[in-house]
Amino acid sequence: MKWYGKLYIGILLVVLYLPIFFLMFYSFNSAGNMVHFEHFTLEHYQALFQDDHLMSVIFNTIAVALLSAAVSTIIGTFGAISIYYLRNKKFKLTLLTLNNVLMVSSDVVIGASFLIMFTALGHIFGLGLGFGTVLASHIAFCIPIVVILVLPQLYEMNHNMLNAARDLGATESQVLGRILLPNLMPAIIGGFFMALTYSLDDFTVSFFVTGNGFSVLSVEVYAMARKGISMEINAISTILFLAIVLGIIGYYALQNTLKRRSAKRGAIE
Repeated sequence: MKWYGKLYIGILLVVLYLPIFFLMFYSFNSAGNMVHFEHFTLEHYQALFQDDHLMSVIFNTIAVALLSAAVSTIIGTFGAISIYYLRNKKFKLTLLTLNNVLMVSSDVVIGASFLIMFTALGHIFGLGLGFGTVLASHIAFCIPIVVILVLPQLYEMNHNMLNAARDLGATESQVLGRILLPNLMPAIIGGFFMALTYSLDDFTVSFFVTGNGFSVLSVEVYAMARKGISMEINAISTILFLAIVLGIIGYYALQNTLKRRSAKRGAIE
């Protein structure tokens, strides 16, 4: 890469990350504003951890993200396998189109659709907006992400291994559990972390489907920001950013471990 390419990437990274580091830096400001820095303090983080309401919101956000990522990864993985093995090409194309529609649709449209659906169901069954509606909506928009990540891995697989296993007397459940899923594991893990990130990051859909007694972090931060600048917002954003960075590092470490194991297995064979 030539020097001007490196310069362009460097400027792009500075523009993207400088506001984040600026926000993180002032989360330790004792002055309680983002105008001038007095001295280093952790009082904003202490206030955050002493706020029972904010801690419950953070717990709600993590619970929704983990559950929606886990469920959507399971459904999306088996959905991708089912789509791959479909023989009817028109039906397969229809399913892929419907999957992609959710990916490219506006979050406002998706959020409003879920709100109308949950409101209608609430009138019938007497259920209100809350944890269940947020979880269901997050699972719904995370499933297409997992499908898109897992499906290409299926096309890249060496399917002679599957045929060889069947010829040796392996059942379909053994082929699935011992050959297919282990080979798809890098894509499955990638889908899980991508779904987790999307769930943590989502604001628009969550804004539509949260009830009065339940909230997630993105909606709560928006409500706090409307009241005025608070260093607790900086503290929350710093913790969330660091958590995502650690999650990405963990994902790459896990992916490298799986690649090493598969390389060793291939060398032994």
